[in-house]
Amino acid sequence: MSFVDIANARYSCRNYDRNRIVERNILTSIIQSAQIAPSACNRQPWTFILIDDLCDASCREAVIESYNRPWVGSAPAFIVACGDHNQAWHRPADGKDHTDVDLSIAIEHICLAATDAGLGSCWICNFDKEKITKKLNIPSNIEPIAIIPIGYPIDNAPAKNRKELEQIIKWGKF
Repeated sequence: MSFVDIANARYSCRNYDRNRIVERNILTSIIQSAQIAPSACNRQPWTFILIDDLCDASCREAVIESYNRPWVGSAPAFIVACGDHNQAWHRPADGKDHTDVDLSIAIEHICLAATDAGLGSCWICNFDKEKITKKLNIPSNIEPIAIIPIGYPIDNAPAKNRKELEQIIKWGKF
């Protein structure tokens, strides 16, 4: 597929085939797309915790408990995307921390790579950060930013509702 085809095919999947595992080599390949993602000053302030059925069951439970929605348990694998604010670039003029920006780029690389591999994914940012930090033994200097369920989708992608280009483009000045 072309890049535009992959971007159009990518959607927030919320229904996975729980009985179809995602091989670890495929998960590793998907993370390689994050490894090459750009970051401010190439700091790469990220770590990815991969969770599948070969991991201790408590890891999977931690993810499901931190985002208690019925659909999330259908995913056979999860990626917990974590940022290290101490490693990130901070803009000198105002100290803006680019951890979230850098990690967002890497996460979308992951989601696009998953789509290219025939997998579904979804960003989850509304989760219990303290619960997942404690249960996955994440060090205090590392912040879990997003959870990405990964798996083979059961449903087809829903129709996308997007603004028209004229609504999002401004030429020259606002």
